[in-house]
Amino acid sequence: MEIVNALGRRKAAVARIFVSEGKGDITINKREFTNYFPSPMLQYIVKQPLNKLGVADKYDIKVNLNGGGYNGQAEALRLAIARALVKINPEDKKVLKEEGFMTRDPRQVERKKPGQPKARKRFQFSKR
Repeated sequence: MEIVNALGRRKAAVARIFVSEGKGDITINKREFTNYFPSPMLQYIVKQPLNKLGVADKYDIKVNLNGGGYNGQAEALRLAIARALVKINPEDKKVLKEEGFMTRDPRQVERKKPGQPKARKRFQFSKR
């Protein structure tokens, strides 16, 4: 099997991944997976598509992650992994789509408006 690449985005985070056959190593920005995401919850989010298909120890994944925060990066990586798995085996798409791993979350931060401290918050109104 040749190397399969995929892209995942969430909020401001972008994950570019390269999947090859191996023994289940995930390397993120040249760091160990468990060092990059020390939280077990984020590790679980990233591995969801692999665990769903039962191929967690079948592929080595090399990741370039940038932008966003921890949660956005984890979810961007989950989308990228799901897309790569579908490129490898198109029959898996139905299973991953039912779990919601193939859907790009379109929500973005609302922009700050002029004359306000935040996107929706207003400055205190003074009648006099």
